[in-house]
Amino acid sequence: MLLSEYKPYVYYYTFPTFGIVTLHVTMERFAQCPPRVFSGIQPTGVPHLGNYLCAIRKWVEMQEQYDSMLVSVVDLHSITVPQDATELRENILVMAACLMACGIDHEKTILFQQSSVSYHTELAWILGCLCTLPRLGRLPQWREKSKTVKDPGIGLFTYPILQTADILLYKANVVPVGEDQIIHLELATDLARAFNRTYGIMFPSPEALIGDVSKVRSLKDPTCKMSKSDVNSMSRIDLTDSADLVQSKIKKSTTDSVSRILTYDPENRPGISNLIDIHSLLTDTKPEDIVHQCKDLNKVQYKERVSEIINETIQPINEKMTRLLNDKHYLHTVLKKGAERASEIADRTMTEVKDLVGLR
Repeated sequence: MLLSEYKPYVYYYTFPTFGIVTLHVTMERFAQCPPRVFSGIQPTGVPHLGNYLCAIRKWVEMQEQYDSMLVSVVDLHSITVPQDATELRENILVMAACLMACGIDHEKTILFQQSSVSYHTELAWILGCLCTLPRLGRLPQWREKSKTVKDPGIGLFTYPILQTADILLYKANVVPVGEDQIIHLELATDLARAFNRTYGIMFPSPEALIGDVSKVRSLKDPTCKMSKSDVNSMSRIDLTDSADLVQSKIKKSTTDSVSRILTYDPENRPGISNLIDIHSLLTDTKPEDIVHQCKDLNKVQYKERVSEIINETIQPINEKMTRLLNDKHYLHTVLKKGAERASEIADRTMTEVKDLVGLR
């Protein structure tokens, strides 16, 4: 018997003429499922240090904490903007190699390529039939991304539904996300609720797991987060950067001339504070302790110290990635086996979905 749980759902009714807002709370039912983690990452280039510290490293820890975890190379999401086919094929393998080099164990974690499990798009269509245009139009990512793409395609508008399908296909109820993705997870909850209400209780309520790690900032503009899409490669530390390149990027990173003394002040000294944050995250040391430990170093010396700490972490990852990428057959085998394991779960889900919807 499928167990279910009730969760509050708040409706707001606004009457503009009278300036009245009423609130109505109802209890919605969601399926109770064993803990399962799902996360995905697009194969759009080599992950950078921020990706590792804020996401990938957390996944490595979680695979020791949960009995069921899936990590997907979400290639279908990457083609919402044009991709070179040869480059995309290579990037899928690079991402798989990177995840494994960072510590994702494909025996413990189901590591797979999203497009290898066709049920993702099948469930996305069914869920899309329960989603309205205004609901998608309220998502800020569409408004932001559509401004930077000439003649944006439908995929860019509807990919949050595919994100929902990625999660619900495996009845995942633990989803590690950054703050900028919480609104998409709210859509996943809404569509799970809509399906359960329309066809029967089947999907759990996916819960966001937000890490306590602050964003790693750009090395050139510390008011922005470190990003793969930044055209200036000096703004980030890629996990494949050589030791010399890391040293060069940190040496040329933006700091300030406020003081020669090392201080941690993210608001007034974002550049040097970003380096201290990176140092803190890599060594599990509080920023104030770092400031005390390095009080006798000037900025040039401190940058050299940060470079050394970064290289201690990423050079072993870089070396392992290189070894893995020299055996493409092995990488294809890992992804294929992962897709087979993922398909076993997805097949059971879609059998239930089709029975409830009336498609079988």
